[in-house]
Amino acid sequence: MKFPFEPVIFGYEINIHLVLEYLAFFLGYRYYVFLRKRTNDTIVSSNRLSIILGAAIGAFLGSRIMGFLENPVFHLDARSILELFNAKTIMGGLFGGLLGVEIAKKIIGEKESSGDLFTFPIILGIFIGRIGCFLSGTNEFTYGKETTFFMGMNLGDNIKRHPIALYELIFLIILFFVLKKLKNRNIKNGLIFQYFMIAYFAFRFFVEFLKPNYFLIFGISSIQILCLICLLYYNKTILNLFVKNAS
Repeated sequence: MKFPFEPVIFGYEINIHLVLEYLAFFLGYRYYVFLRKRTNDTIVSSNRLSIILGAAIGAFLGSRIMGFLENPVFHLDARSILELFNAKTIMGGLFGGLLGVEIAKKIIGEKESSGDLFTFPIILGIFIGRIGCFLSGTNEFTYGKETTFFMGMNLGDNIKRHPIALYELIFLIILFFVLKKLKNRNIKNGLIFQYFMIAYFAFRFFVEFLKPNYFLIFGISSIQILCLICLLYYNKTILNLFVKNAS
């Protein structure tokens, strides 16, 4: 396969990444609806809608802010406001969505954990989106550094690079089934989402070292700093995991 993959249908070049991005939102939402119908959701519909709205607003703002901070020097040189607006990252979206949910829950006075129901739809959405990133090759900043590793691929610039998006696809498949197995054990409500965030942000922290990041603070990228903030946010859950394993 040649990268970037840009199919032509009826004479029109298709932006495969954009198509899969919209498909990720659509199928992720449909999966959420499917799961909610089969789950004893303790949160009333009106509060659940407020939580979804908070998540959407937080994710939108977080994805744009972190998209800019990933390489602010580059984005300040953007030719138009539209280019600046289109700078986004899933990491900012996830953490921004988390903060948006927590703010919404405080406003409406909701005490129940709300994340578990979103976890698997989020994984599905990220998975579909990452297929688009992989097929886009070096057109999307999900490619890695030059490498001689056996999985190195020519992603469109005739240089063998780490296929970061492919690594993430493999990780997401494993994470999905691990969390499904934990879900079947009927663990405490809210832990599935917390485990997802901890695992995904830890994975992204380490995989960032394989990317050719140009904007670094204290030797790490903006995304890695966000990963550390997220892991610090869940420090109690992480400590409890170590305590349980030790006992």
